[in-house]
Amino acid sequence: MKDEKILVTGGAGFLGQYVVRNLRIKYPTSEIIIPRSKDVDFRNREATLSYFREINPDIVIGIAARLGGIEDNRKYPANYFSDNILIGINTIDGANQSNSSKLILIGTVCSYPKVTPVPFREEDLWNGYPEPTNGAYGIAKKAVTEYALAVHKQYGLSVVNLLLTNLYGPGDDFREETSHVIPAIIKKMLEAKRSNVEEVIAWGDGSPTRDFLFVNDAANAIIQSIECSYVHPINVGNGSDINIKDLYSFIQQKVRYEGRVHWDTSRPNGQPKRLLDISKAREHLMFEPKVSFEEGIDETIDWYLQNEKMLATLKIKYS
Repeated sequence: MKDEKILVTGGAGFLGQYVVRNLRIKYPTSEIIIPRSKDVDFRNREATLSYFREINPDIVIGIAARLGGIEDNRKYPANYFSDNILIGINTIDGANQSNSSKLILIGTVCSYPKVTPVPFREEDLWNGYPEPTNGAYGIAKKAVTEYALAVHKQYGLSVVNLLLTNLYGPGDDFREETSHVIPAIIKKMLEAKRSNVEEVIAWGDGSPTRDFLFVNDAANAIIQSIECSYVHPINVGNGSDINIKDLYSFIQQKVRYEGRVHWDTSRPNGQPKRLLDISKAREHLMFEPKVSFEEGIDETIDWYLQNEKMLATLKIKYS
C-alpha cells in the first residue's frame, strides 16, 4: 500500500489505540489521523461531513461508538440507538463524499438474534431480534452495516464490515457503570479480596457462554481487512467460548480470591450463547487468534494492578 492518509475514528479508545499502534508499525510512512471529541462530534452530521472534507482521508476505520455493559444499555437504550445510528451513518457518508478508497466498519456480536444456531454464522444475522438487554445497540449497529452495503451498491464505496466478539485486554474499561464482564469481575474480586469480603454477587445463573478475543488480535484483524475486498459481514472472534460461571472461577483463581460467588438469578443473564464462526475471517483476512485466553487474562490483570490508582480518578468516558 502506498503512503496514505488513514483516519481512525475512536482511535483514542480501548480498541482504537491498538489499531493505531499496529498501523504505525505496518505502515510507518502513512499519516494516521486520530480525531478527538474536541475536533468533531460524529453524531453531528454537518460537523462530521465538514471534518471529512477537511481531512480528505484515503482510508477510514470506523471504531467510534457508544459502548457499555448490560446495566448501562438497559438505562439508556434510546441513547445507544440514536448515538450509534448517527455515528455510523455520518461516518459512512463522510467517507463516501470525500471519495475514500476504503471504509472499514466495526460491528458487534450483539447484533445477532438472541437465539441463534451456534456457532453464529453471518448468514443468520437478520434471523431474529437481539438479546433485549442490548437490543437497541445491536439493532443500530446492524442497521449501520446494512446502510454501508447500500452505499456500496449505489455509489461504489469499498467497504468491509467486521462483526467483533467481546474484547478484553490491557486498557479495558474498568468503570463500574460501563465495564464489560471481564474487567468487571477482575475489579470486583480484587476489591473483595482486599476488603476481606466473603462473597461477591454475580448476575444471572452463570450459564451463558461468551467468545472472548484479546484486543490486539482484533486490531490485527482490522488492519488485515485493509486489503480485503469482501463487502458482506465477517465475524471476528476467538473461535472458542467459556461459560460465565467458569469465567468467574478462572479469574477467582488468578487473583487468589478465597470467598464465595453468589449468583443473583433475579438479574438478567444476557444472551444465552455467543460463539462466532470465524471461517470467513480465516478465508478473507487470513486471520487466526494468537493470544491464549490465559495469557490475555494475565496481561489484563497485570495492567489493571499497575494502573488502578490512575483509573480511580477517571470521571469521563473513554474517547
